[in-house]
Amino acid sequence: MSQTLQAVYAAKRKARRFAVQGIYEWQMSKNPSHQIEARTRADNAMHKVDLNYYHELLTQVIAEHEVLDQLLLGVLDRELSALDGVELAILRLGAYELRDHAEIPYRVVLDESIELGKHFGGADSHKYINGVLDRLAQTLRQAEKHA
Repeated sequence: MSQTLQAVYAAKRKARRFAVQGIYEWQMSKNPSHQIEARTRADNAMHKVDLNYYHELLTQVIAEHEVLDQLLLGVLDRELSALDGVELAILRLGAYELRDHAEIPYRVVLDESIELGKHFGGADSHKYINGVLDRLAQTLRQAEKHA
């Protein structure tokens, strides 16, 4: 893989990390996404972050959280209120990417979500995240999953 492609992947990975933190903050505080984004950009060195992707993930996951939650409810084994806040933020982001970014292979979405779970979540939350998003991929990416 070329260094340029590696840098693109790394920038998207960093965008996801900041987006999960912002989504989690929104879930806890209900602060508007533009305030969360402005503070995050002011407080962090974001020169190696895909800022457009970060902006899209943060604003669209928050704006579409009710639709994303409905998708998740179809594959969850519990109510949304029973989920850990970090897990919920990661699941919402993963559901958004599965639904709206068909150019990203579903396995990449799952891998990235698992890594976010390992980094931010509890001891075994990455396993739960993997199971939920894998079930969701069966619906949203059925053709790709069975190819």
